[in-house]
Amino acid sequence: MKKSLFTLALFMFVGLYSTAQKVEFEEYKLDNGLHVILHQENAAPIVTVGVMYQVGAKDEVEGRTGFAHFFEHLLFEGTENIERGEWFNIVSANGGRNNANTTQDRTYYYETFPSNKLEIGLWMESERMLHPIIEQVGVDTQNEVVKEEKRQRIDNAPYGKIIYRTGVNNHLFKKHPYGRSVIGSMDDLNAAKLDEFISFNDQYYNPNNATLVVAGDIDVEATKKMIQDYFGPIENKAEANVRKPVVEDPITETRYATEYDANIQIPAYIFSYITPKSVDKDAYVLDYISSILTGGNSSRMYKRMVDQDKVALQVLAFNQASQDYGTYTMGALIKGEPDWDSLKATMDEEIKKLQTELISEKEYQKLKNQFETRFVNANSRIEGIASSLATYQMLQGDASRINKELDIYNSITREDIIAVANKYLNPNQRVEIKYLAGSEPESDK
Repeated sequence: MKKSLFTLALFMFVGLYSTAQKVEFEEYKLDNGLHVILHQENAAPIVTVGVMYQVGAKDEVEGRTGFAHFFEHLLFEGTENIERGEWFNIVSANGGRNNANTTQDRTYYYETFPSNKLEIGLWMESERMLHPIIEQVGVDTQNEVVKEEKRQRIDNAPYGKIIYRTGVNNHLFKKHPYGRSVIGSMDDLNAAKLDEFISFNDQYYNPNNATLVVAGDIDVEATKKMIQDYFGPIENKAEANVRKPVVEDPITETRYATEYDANIQIPAYIFSYITPKSVDKDAYVLDYISSILTGGNSSRMYKRMVDQDKVALQVLAFNQASQDYGTYTMGALIKGEPDWDSLKATMDEEIKKLQTELISEKEYQKLKNQFETRFVNANSRIEGIASSLATYQMLQGDASRINKELDIYNSITREDIIAVANKYLNPNQRVEIKYLAGSEPESDK
């Protein structure tokens, strides 16, 4: 019954909150360095507690990749006061849900509860930070979980190397750790000793390296007191994570690569580019460009390659702006026997049009409407707001950017689209990947 009431409240909240534009919040720091962000919204009795740690795949050392993602799993094993295997049971028994995710730049954990269970969420996240139990049985258990995740998402998933970028970023980045996959190497994880996992936790899972977000139906002063009680006494075991910039050399000549996927029958042709980091306005312009070229059945590439020329079954694009760099990947799933030169020429023609001709006013207004809808939808749920506030604060240095994003999109002009397309989407700035069905030939290994 608790779950059904909670779900009903959540759906009610989506409708109530969908018309909101500005996200109000308060932020401050505890004496131990924990950054706290509070967002009060009392429209429905739900609350999200999220903790984002400034540690991601790019912080790992060579030979020990996969640690950041591994900890996303490991730190659900249990703590001194939460028995092993009981984390999810406690959440479920209190009518909540929880999850975690890892990127190149950060790791994020969250719980969403009925608001009268806020203290349980704060207690659980303080337990995770204060004294998790890291022991061999947990490491061995989660090692098998991560292996299975890798098999399902990458090794045995059609186009997994494109979706999860393990067959793309490695060709783009030669110096920067973005060239490594988030899931890392199973050999590295197998070779790691227990004390290495303990050291990783001590180095990164500290209050001075984290942002706590509490969003939803809260009483601000009461919440502050609970936060102080649960998180204030936690001591840091290391200095905050200070990252040294790694500068990637720009691509100045076209790179060529071939990737194989035993899970597919239809090959793909991929262009991928290094693009600006997330705080750069050009990254927002590239979102527009991605939508124009491959955003749905009305996009230019779909109309040209699928409907008109009938050389592709589908087109695709991923524009991802991260803390240090972004990537823009576009391509097509090929229909029939590949004519690589013709496919390349067609894709380049559509890019060239974008570089030389203003999009129509109708297309421009459609773009603005699409992104306004996307913005409203992203901020229509408490979980989304909590994640966005933490992300903007930690990775862009300013939580208030949550209220500036739509203004940035609306400030983009049609001339900006031409300029950015000319700046980043040139043949000498990309990797071209033939993504083929089957296994890599022994001679190429």
